Amino acid sequence: MAVAIQCRDLRKTYDGKVEAVRGLNLEIQTGECFGLLGPNGAGKTTTIEILEGLLEPTSGEVSILGHSWRENAREMREWLGISLQETRLSEKLSVRETVELFASFYREPRSCDEVLEQLQLMEKADAWVGKLSGGQRQRLAVATALVCNPKILFLDEPTTGLDPQSRRQLWDIIREFQRAGGTVLLTTHYMDEAERLCDRLAIVDHGEIIAAGSPADLIERLGGHHVVEFAVSAKTKTKTKTTGNSEGAELAAWRGLPSVESVREDDGMVALSVKEPHLTIPALLDAVGKQGSELQHLTTRQASLEDVFVRLTGRHLREE
Repeated sequence: MAVAIQCRDLRKTYDGKVEAVRGLNLEIQTGECFGLLGPNGAGKTTTIEILEGLLEPTSGEVSILGHSWRENAREMREWLGISLQETRLSEKLSVRETVELFASFYREPRSCDEVLEQLQLMEKADAWVGKLSGGQRQRLAVATALVCNPKILFLDEPTTGLDPQSRRQLWDIIREFQRAGGTVLLTTHYMDEAERLCDRLAIVDHGEIIAAGSPADLIERLGGHHVVEFAVSAKTKTKTKTTGNSEGAELAAWRGLPSVESVREDDGMVALSVKEPHLTIPALLDAVGKQGSELQHLTTRQASLEDVFVRLTGRHLREE
């Protein structure tokens, strides 16, 4: 399979001090939907702006469909559709005029009416942009990216502000774009979106890729198969303090239960990543009973990409 986007040892330093990107390597295949995830300030936006040709790297190489921004910038811009997280559009233009304006920048654009129909904006075609709801503006931003008939689609949090139905409609549009041979680079703060749409993804933190692979592979390697979440009565916490044990020691005790791979505390709950919950849960109930405490909450679920993210970064993706 041909490589659509490639970067090698990508670095970006601001003012000679702040390293936003630190030797990042990426290879995205043609036809993939690739997700770039990370906490705020991780270097995602800087990386994407370099790939889009909007920002010069301090060092490193970028290749888009085998071409360099230094050599083929005008031609390469014809291949890219870009939807930014916040697209500033003229509020005094109509929806149709806005899409037609963006279409005029390209040599072989798509039909404006076709794109408006696809994004379900035909009813608003003659409305001013300033009169649109947040969700409608977001769909219009995606329409301006699609009208150029791109080979690669850069989508920076494309479903922010959309209602659930509109989100799923946009997912269908992304899949349709892929089926036609297009490549998608996606950032999102919705883990379910990343799991559903992305063939592969990379998690970025402090300007470096700390994990990469398919969602299923990352969950298998780093999240365990299942998560057991529980909370115990205050007696346990009181007892822990009086015996002088630290919170870390308490978590370490849970780590000793059968089949447990990792332990974390999350919103007042203890979350265990486990391979075989049928072994862990009886041992957990026995341990709580021996402490003379009561189980206040207990749930089990399949491990998710969110669990992988929290384990790697110590934060939820949507945390500021």
